[in-house]
Amino acid sequence: MLLSHLITLAVLQGLTEFLPVSSSAHLILVPRLLGWPDQGLAFDVAVHLGTLTAVVLYFRTELARMSVEWLASVRGRGTGPEGRLAWYVLLGTIPVGLAGLLLKDWVETALRSPLVIAWATIGFGVLLGLADWQGRRVRSEHSLGVFGVLFIGVAQALALIPGTSRSGATMTAALALGLTREAAARFSFLLSIPVIVLAGALEIKGLIASPDPVHWPTLIGGAVVSAISAFVCIHFFLKWIARLSMWPFVIYRFALGGVLLILFGVL
Repeated sequence: MLLSHLITLAVLQGLTEFLPVSSSAHLILVPRLLGWPDQGLAFDVAVHLGTLTAVVLYFRTELARMSVEWLASVRGRGTGPEGRLAWYVLLGTIPVGLAGLLLKDWVETALRSPLVIAWATIGFGVLLGLADWQGRRVRSEHSLGVFGVLFIGVAQALALIPGTSRSGATMTAALALGLTREAAARFSFLLSIPVIVLAGALEIKGLIASPDPVHWPTLIGGAVVSAISAFVCIHFFLKWIARLSMWPFVIYRFALGGVLLILFGVL
């Protein structure tokens, strides 16, 4: 893999994993549109591990508190707000875990077309805009109940459709439930941790079964670059979204979807 390809794809993964614009869509489309060779499963595993490292490091203090209170609840010592949040992150992961196991092969074969990505990019952009416009934006992530968590979890499962965006779907659902933009983003980022772990485990399973040789410098470089770009993305997104809105991402999704429809002969 050329160094320019490595840096471009790793930065794209780091940024788009947490922005509501779909990382899978960009990783599928950029090589295809630029005529680059497929980056391969091993590289996808590496950049996902990079984004996982970034979100764990960024939320390390919160995750430590959540872990302590969660363990206390398991031992029957009561459940504090951080322990309850940890349970909700686990609960919200169940829908996408089940959907991934049942539908993974179908999604990867039937839905990886540019037109599916284009329409999903536009359609879920509409939903994100409506949720941001109509949402009351008064609740924190700690105010969620079981129904709300499952609602967000089901929305996350829909992100198996390329072009949907995992972060976009979860933030849309959270905003529709009345969470503030910052709370919606924080819960989305926390919810990404078990999802990336599960997705990475499935990819590693496929990587182990693959006969292709592993080029470790490329994988390590991709992981490091994606981790740095993801950490920077999380930091500035949380600061920026508190003052502005989701509409720049909605407009970007409309523009990207429209360009794809033009390029692939629909418009």
